[in-house]
Amino acid sequence: MLPDGFVYLDEAVPGTLSDAKYAGSDNFVGEPVDGYLVPRVVGSRELAEALLRVRDAAAAMRLRLLFWDAYRPQRAVNHFIRWSLSPENGLTKAAHYPRIAKTDLIPQGYVAEKSGHSRGGTVDLTLARLSGVPLDMGGDFDLMDERSHHGYPGCTEEQKLNRLLLKRLMEQAGFTPYSAEWWHYRLKDEPYPATYFDFPIT
Repeated sequence: MLPDGFVYLDEAVPGTLSDAKYAGSDNFVGEPVDGYLVPRVVGSRELAEALLRVRDAAAAMRLRLLFWDAYRPQRAVNHFIRWSLSPENGLTKAAHYPRIAKTDLIPQGYVAEKSGHSRGGTVDLTLARLSGVPLDMGGDFDLMDERSHHGYPGCTEEQKLNRLLLKRLMEQAGFTPYSAEWWHYRLKDEPYPATYFDFPIT
Protein backbone atom coordinates (compact mmCIF):
# COMPACT_ATOMS: atom_id res chain seq x y z
CA MET A 1 0.00 0.00 0.00
CA LEU A 2 1.20 3.49 -0.84
CA PRO A 3 0.59 6.59 1.29
CA ASP A 4 -2.36 8.78 0.38
CA GLY A 5 -1.52 10.96 -2.59
CA PHE A 6 0.84 8.48 -4.28
CA VAL A 7 0.11 6.03 -7.11
CA TYR A 8 1.81 3.40 -9.25
CA LEU A 9 2.40 5.04 -12.61
CA ASP A 10 1.66 1.88 -14.60
CA GLU A 11 -1.85 1.94 -13.11
CA ALA A 12 -2.44 5.69 -13.04
CA VAL A 13 -1.00 6.31 -16.54
CA PRO A 14 -2.05 3.19 -18.48
CA GLY A 15 -0.52 2.42 -21.83
CA THR A 16 2.95 3.47 -20.71
CA LEU A 17 6.11 1.45 -20.14
CA SER A 18 8.30 1.13 -17.04
CA ASP A 19 11.84 -0.09 -16.44
CA ALA A 20 12.54 0.57 -12.76
CA LYS A 21 16.33 0.65 -12.99
CA TYR A 22 17.00 1.11 -9.28
CA ALA A 23 15.11 -2.04 -8.32
CA GLY A 24 17.77 -4.15 -10.04
CA SER A 25 21.48 -4.00 -10.81
CA ASP A 26 21.36 -2.19 -14.17
CA ASN A 27 22.16 1.22 -12.70
CA PHE A 28 25.13 3.36 -11.76
CA VAL A 29 25.59 1.80 -8.30
CA GLY A 30 25.52 -1.69 -9.83
CA GLU A 31 23.07 -3.18 -7.32
CA PRO A 32 19.47 -2.87 -6.10
CA VAL A 33 19.05 0.46 -4.34
CA ASP A 34 17.69 0.82 -0.80
CA GLY A 35 13.93 1.35 -0.75
CA TYR A 36 13.15 -0.26 -4.12
CA LEU A 37 11.60 -3.57 -3.08
CA VAL A 38 9.65 -4.17 -6.29
CA PRO A 39 10.34 -3.06 -9.90
CA ARG A 40 7.61 -0.44 -10.12
CA VAL A 41 7.59 3.32 -10.59
CA VAL A 42 5.66 5.49 -8.15
CA GLY A 43 4.72 9.17 -8.19
CA SER A 44 2.37 11.67 -6.63
CA ARG A 45 -1.18 11.76 -7.93
CA GLU A 46 -0.55 15.23 -9.38
CA LEU A 47 2.52 13.95 -11.23
CA ALA A 48 0.44 11.15 -12.74
CA GLU A 49 -2.30 13.56 -13.82
CA ALA A 50 0.24 15.71 -15.66
CA LEU A 51 1.81 12.63 -17.24
CA LEU A 52 -1.59 11.62 -18.61
CA ARG A 53 -1.49 14.76 -20.73
CA VAL A 54 2.00 13.87 -21.96
CA ARG A 55 0.88 10.32 -22.71
CA ASP A 56 -2.03 11.55 -24.81
CA ALA A 57 0.12 14.00 -26.77
CA ALA A 58 2.71 11.28 -27.41
CA ALA A 59 0.04 8.78 -28.44
CA ALA A 60 -1.16 11.19 -31.13
CA MET A 61 2.31 10.77 -32.66
CA ARG A 62 2.25 6.98 -32.21
CA LEU A 63 4.71 7.15 -29.34
CA ARG A 64 4.66 5.88 -25.75
CA LEU A 65 6.22 7.01 -22.49
CA LEU A 66 8.89 4.89 -20.82
CA PHE A 67 9.46 5.60 -17.11
CA TRP A 68 12.73 4.83 -15.33
CA ASP A 69 12.11 6.51 -11.98
CA ALA A 70 9.85 9.02 -10.26
CA TYR A 71 9.36 8.98 -6.48
CA ARG A 72 12.66 8.03 -4.82
CA PRO A 73 12.85 7.19 -1.10
CA GLN A 74 15.31 9.31 0.89
CA ARG A 75 17.04 6.08 1.90
CA ALA A 76 17.82 5.53 -1.79
CA VAL A 77 19.37 9.01 -2.01
CA ASN A 78 21.43 8.15 1.06
CA HIS A 79 22.54 4.95 -0.70
CA PHE A 80 23.72 7.03 -3.68
CA ILE A 81 25.72 9.29 -1.37
CA ARG A 82 27.41 6.37 0.40
CA TRP A 83 28.26 4.81 -2.94
CA SER A 84 29.72 8.05 -4.35
CA LEU A 85 32.04 8.31 -1.33
CA SER A 86 33.13 4.65 -1.41
CA PRO A 87 36.30 3.39 -3.17
CA GLU A 88 36.12 3.15 -6.96
CA ASN A 89 35.69 -0.40 -8.28
CA GLY A 90 35.20 0.56 -11.93
CA LEU A 91 32.21 -1.71 -12.47
CA THR A 92 29.80 0.97 -13.73
CA LYS A 93 32.20 3.78 -14.65
CA ALA A 94 32.34 3.17 -18.42
CA ALA A 95 28.56 3.10 -18.77
CA HIS A 96 27.60 5.89 -16.38
CA TYR A 97 30.44 8.32 -15.57
CA PRO A 98 33.26 7.65 -18.03
CA ARG A 99 34.90 11.07 -17.95
CA ILE A 100 34.61 12.24 -14.36
CA ALA A 101 35.74 10.90 -11.01
CA LYS A 102 33.18 9.25 -8.77
CA THR A 103 33.92 11.82 -6.08
CA ASP A 104 32.95 14.64 -8.50
CA LEU A 105 29.40 13.37 -9.05
CA ILE A 106 28.01 15.36 -6.11
CA PRO A 107 29.87 18.64 -6.84
CA GLN A 108 28.84 18.49 -10.51
CA GLY A 109 25.16 17.99 -9.67
CA TYR A 110 24.66 14.44 -10.90
CA VAL A 111 24.08 13.06 -7.39
CA ALA A 112 22.22 15.17 -4.82
CA GLU A 113 22.00 14.85 -1.05
CA LYS A 114 18.38 16.00 -1.31
CA SER A 115 16.49 15.04 -4.44
CA GLY A 116 13.29 16.41 -5.91
CA HIS A 117 12.45 12.78 -6.67
CA SER A 118 11.88 12.23 -2.94
CA ARG A 119 9.12 14.84 -3.02
CA GLY A 120 7.16 12.81 -5.58
CA GLY A 121 7.01 15.51 -8.24
CA THR A 122 9.94 14.54 -10.47
CA VAL A 123 10.17 11.88 -13.17
CA ASP A 124 12.91 10.30 -15.31
CA LEU A 125 11.53 9.17 -18.65
CA THR A 126 11.91 8.96 -22.40
CA LEU A 127 9.81 8.43 -25.51
CA ALA A 128 9.47 5.04 -27.17
CA ARG A 129 7.90 3.66 -30.31
CA LEU A 130 4.71 1.62 -30.01
CA SER A 131 6.92 -1.48 -30.12
CA GLY A 132 8.61 -0.32 -26.91
CA VAL A 133 11.93 0.59 -28.54
CA PRO A 134 13.15 3.92 -27.08
CA LEU A 135 13.87 6.82 -29.42
CA ASP A 136 17.54 7.63 -29.95
CA MET A 137 18.38 10.44 -27.53
CA GLY A 138 22.14 10.33 -27.98
CA GLY A 139 22.88 8.74 -24.61
CA ASP A 140 21.42 6.35 -22.10
CA PHE A 141 19.63 7.01 -18.80
CA ASP A 142 21.98 8.09 -15.99
CA LEU A 143 24.92 8.79 -18.27
CA MET A 144 26.58 11.42 -16.08
CA ASP A 145 28.39 13.29 -18.78
CA GLU A 146 28.06 16.45 -20.87
CA ARG A 147 26.49 14.28 -23.57
CA SER A 148 23.37 14.20 -21.39
CA HIS A 149 23.08 17.99 -21.18
CA HIS A 150 20.28 19.77 -23.01
CA GLY A 151 21.77 21.46 -26.04
CA TYR A 152 24.79 19.14 -26.26
CA PRO A 153 26.30 20.03 -29.66
CA GLY A 154 27.54 16.51 -30.45
CA CYS A 155 24.05 15.06 -30.98
CA THR A 156 22.91 14.07 -34.44
CA GLU A 157 19.99 15.96 -35.94
CA GLU A 158 17.66 13.06 -35.13
CA GLN A 159 18.83 12.96 -31.51
CA LYS A 160 18.38 16.72 -31.15
CA LEU A 161 14.84 16.53 -32.54
CA ASN A 162 13.94 13.62 -30.25
CA ARG A 163 15.18 15.50 -27.18
CA LEU A 164 13.35 18.63 -28.24
CA LEU A 165 10.14 16.67 -28.78
CA LEU A 166 10.28 15.20 -25.27
CA LYS A 167 11.09 18.62 -23.83
CA ARG A 168 8.19 20.28 -25.67
CA LEU A 169 5.68 17.64 -24.57
CA MET A 170 6.81 17.85 -20.96
CA GLU A 171 6.86 21.64 -20.80
CA GLN A 172 3.38 21.84 -22.35
CA ALA A 173 2.13 19.60 -19.53
CA GLY A 174 3.65 21.76 -16.79
CA PHE A 175 7.11 20.31 -16.30
CA THR A 176 10.52 21.99 -15.99
CA PRO A 177 13.66 20.33 -17.43
CA TYR A 178 16.97 19.84 -15.63
CA SER A 179 19.77 21.22 -17.79
CA ALA A 180 22.26 18.39 -17.13
CA GLU A 181 19.91 15.44 -17.77
CA TRP A 182 17.70 15.25 -20.84
CA TRP A 183 15.45 12.63 -19.14
CA HIS A 184 14.77 14.51 -15.86
CA TYR A 185 11.66 16.69 -15.42
CA ARG A 186 10.10 18.34 -12.36
CA LEU A 187 6.44 19.27 -12.06
CA LYS A 188 6.28 23.06 -11.68
CA ASP A 189 3.37 22.91 -9.25
CA GLU A 190 4.61 19.93 -7.28
CA PRO A 191 2.28 19.02 -4.41
CA TYR A 192 4.91 18.48 -1.68
CA PRO A 193 7.63 21.09 -2.35
CA ALA A 194 9.14 20.92 1.14
CA THR A 195 8.63 17.26 2.08
CA TYR A 196 11.18 14.50 1.46
CA PHE A 197 9.46 11.14 1.82
CA ASP A 198 11.15 7.88 2.77
CA PHE A 199 8.51 5.16 2.40
CA PRO A 200 9.76 2.12 0.44
CA ILE A 201 8.35 1.08 -2.93
CA THR A 202 6.54 -2.18 -2.28
